[in-house]
Amino acid sequence: MSELATPAVQPVLRPLLLPAVMASTFVLLLLAFVLWAPGFASVSNVRSVLLNNVAPLAIVALAMTLVTRIGAIDLSTGTAIDIACLVLVVLMLHQVSLPVAITLALTAALLVGAFNALLVTVLGVEPFLATLGTLFIGQSVQQLSSNGGQPEYLLSQKLPEGFSAIGHGTLLDVPVPLWLVLVVALGLYHWLHRSASGRALNMMGVQHSVAYYSGVPVKRLTALAFLLCALISGLVGLILAANVKAWVPLSGNAYLLNAIGASFIGATFSRSRRPNVPGTLLGVLLLGFIANGLLLVGWNFYWQQVATGVLIFIVLAVGALRARRRG
Repeated sequence: MSELATPAVQPVLRPLLLPAVMASTFVLLLLAFVLWAPGFASVSNVRSVLLNNVAPLAIVALAMTLVTRIGAIDLSTGTAIDIACLVLVVLMLHQVSLPVAITLALTAALLVGAFNALLVTVLGVEPFLATLGTLFIGQSVQQLSSNGGQPEYLLSQKLPEGFSAIGHGTLLDVPVPLWLVLVVALGLYHWLHRSASGRALNMMGVQHSVAYYSGVPVKRLTALAFLLCALISGLVGLILAANVKAWVPLSGNAYLLNAIGASFIGATFSRSRRPNVPGTLLGVLLLGFIANGLLLVGWNFYWQQVATGVLIFIVLAVGALRARRRG
């Protein structure tokens, strides 16, 4: 062992040590849930968590990863979700064909991203403030248009074939929402980790000024990140509409904080400490299954939020330790 701990090898081992310890801790935690949480490892429970908790959050978190990758943040993803859900439900009430309704719903979500892109790239507003403003506007519009937050239901409406399949359908015995996660994850992974423009996005997040003076089209890529973030988030609005058969105002905001948390948890597992697609998916799985395990053990919702906060603190502590050791 003394030979392995030579000065030449230590720089290689150190970046891997803390993530390995953290991963081992989470594995032990999951094993504890298997032993003490009734039904935690059952097929029905795992399927339920993947379909109802993990899939929607994974889509939003992957969308968030696009923006955090460039060193920004998007607080309006919930607005994009709610707008897409609202448009789809309203068009279903008016018996518009499903393909047209889906297209228009995603276009509405895309407009949220376009508004953010305009504020950030043209007017020069900081992303945090720009998307916070969009969040407030979106919340107010929803409350004003729904008499303070009254849902719009589709329960008595004759719905086209395929509408429910968005949320509950299967393809090759795999739920459609999980297929959407797979498609989004593979597409973003190829772009962010395998293409020149994806590497440029990462450069923007690490050294924005260097990227700018190197000829990287910073404004164009920033706008594209916000547009895709809103468009991908809009997919969750479609899933919610199909699952609930209703538009519930402000329901999309429930995914915001966990999406941000999953993105940064994933960055902690990366050697580069940058937001990345595999890490984000791992962060989503951890948040989803830990919350489910705590629920089965008997913890109420509020203690689950405390546990999530502790998890975020641990992640931040690990990131700080890694940065200190590298420095």
